[in-house]
Amino acid sequence: MEKFDKAAIDARIREEMPFKHRWHNRFHLEMPFGLINDPNGLTFFKGEYHIFYQWNPLGVVHKNKCWAHVKTRDFVNYSMPELSMWPSDEHDKDGCYSGCGTVENGQLRVCYTCNAKDENGKRTPAQRFGTLQADGTVKKEEIVVSDAAPGYTGHFRDPYLFSRRGKRYFVLGAQREDEKGTAVIYEETEQGWQLKGELAHRLGDFGYMWECPNLLRFGDYEALIFCPQGLEAREYDRQNIYQAGYVAGHASLDAMTLLHGKFQELDRGFDFYAPQVFQHEGRNLMIGWMGMPDKDDDYPTAEKGWVYSLTMPRELSLRQGHIYSRPAREMEALRVDTSAVSLDSDSTDELICNLYDASEIILDINMGEAQKVSLELVYGLEKTVISYDMQEQSCVIDRNGMKLGGKGKRKFRLYSDGSLSLHLFVDRTAVEAFFQHGEETASFFVFPEKNIQPELRIFSDADMESLSGRVWELAGYSFR
Repeated sequence: MEKFDKAAIDARIREEMPFKHRWHNRFHLEMPFGLINDPNGLTFFKGEYHIFYQWNPLGVVHKNKCWAHVKTRDFVNYSMPELSMWPSDEHDKDGCYSGCGTVENGQLRVCYTCNAKDENGKRTPAQRFGTLQADGTVKKEEIVVSDAAPGYTGHFRDPYLFSRRGKRYFVLGAQREDEKGTAVIYEETEQGWQLKGELAHRLGDFGYMWECPNLLRFGDYEALIFCPQGLEAREYDRQNIYQAGYVAGHASLDAMTLLHGKFQELDRGFDFYAPQVFQHEGRNLMIGWMGMPDKDDDYPTAEKGWVYSLTMPRELSLRQGHIYSRPAREMEALRVDTSAVSLDSDSTDELICNLYDASEIILDINMGEAQKVSLELVYGLEKTVISYDMQEQSCVIDRNGMKLGGKGKRKFRLYSDGSLSLHLFVDRTAVEAFFQHGEETASFFVFPEKNIQPELRIFSDADMESLSGRVWELAGYSFR
C-alpha cells in the first residue's frame, strides 16, 4: 500500500505542528490533518503511557483506517504523533480497525480487528496480534480468530483483552445474524483462542450492534462498557444517534452471565463515543473519542482538513452501581498558577467573568431561593447554555445559540439537594463538563464563528445563597 508512506506522513505532521488554526485545541489530542476516531491500544509500558488511535491520514472521511501513536509520562508532554500501523495485506486491506494493548514478555503488544471486504462488500473480520517496534511501527503477527463466529455477521470487532484467575480472555462487540447486538468472549487455551460464548445479560433486544466493549473490574464488581447502536431516544437519555454506556454488577465467566443493573450512559454530551479504559497502579483510566459517527455535518473543521479530538484522560470509580468520572489528576499540571481568579459572591443572581483561550473552571453553587440557574459560554453574539432546574432535577445543554457546527439540546437527570458542583474544561472548541463531582459528565464541541475569547455568565431566577469557585488559564499539551 504505497499511499501510506510513513516517512512522508510523519514529516508532514512535524511540519504542521504546532497547530495554527484557532479551532485547533490546546489540551485535547488531535491531528493537524485527517480524521481521527477511536482511542486504541492504551497501555503503560516502560514508564510511559502509550496511546494509539484510529486515523485516516488521507482525508476527513471514514476510510483508510490506520493507527496513530503517541506516548507520554504525564498526559501533558507527548511524543510527536506518528503513523504506527496501516492497511498492508489481504487481511486488513480495508482498514486496521479498533483494538487494545497489553504488555507481554517484555513487549508492548496490540490486538486489533483486520477488516477486508470482497467485491460484493462482504466483510471478513479477523482478530490479530502485533508488536510495537523501536521505530514506532507495529509489526503485524499472528491472526488468532480468522473470521466471524458462526451465527454472527461480519460486524465482529474491537477486541479488549482482560485476565481473570490467571487466564486471558478478550471480549468482542458483535452482531448476530438476526441483527441484534451482543458481546462475545474468547479464551486463550493451549489450542489457541477459543470462542467461549456470548455473555448473557438482562437487556433483551438492545440495539442492532455493540461496539468497543471493555470489561472492567472495580474491586468485587465488574462493569461492561460498550457502545450500542440502534436505541431510541428518550426524554432524559439516549439522545445521540449512538450511545456509549455501561452496565455494572457481577460477571461469571464460568456461567457466561452478567448480573447487572440498568444501562447508564458514560457521558451526556453531543460528542462522545468509543471509550477505552486501561488500568495502571489501581486506576481505571479512560480516554474517549470526541466525535459521533454519521454526524459529519456537525464538524466544520473538516473544511479545514482535520476533524475530531480525543478527550482528556479521566479516572473512573464505581459507587453503588454508578460510574463516576473525573479528570485525571495530571491535568492540574496544565494550570497557569499566576492566572488563577477567585469567583466568590454571596446572595447573588448573576456573575460574569472573562475566560482564557483555554480555561478550567470550578464552581460550587448553593441554590438558596433559586430554582433555576444557567451557565453561559458566550462568544460575542453566540453562546452555549448549560442550565439546571432543581424542581425537575434535570440539566440541559443547549447549542442552538451557535452559528456553526452541531445544534440541538441534550437533557439528563441530575440530582441535587440544593448544592450544585460543576467542573468545566473549555478548550478552543472542545468542552468537557463534570457535574456533582463526576456523577455525570458531558463532552461537546463549539465552533465560534469569530476569534473571540469566551465569557462565562451565570444567571439564576432568584438569589443564590452562595456562589464560589476558581478559574485558571490552562497551558497546552507540548509535543517533541
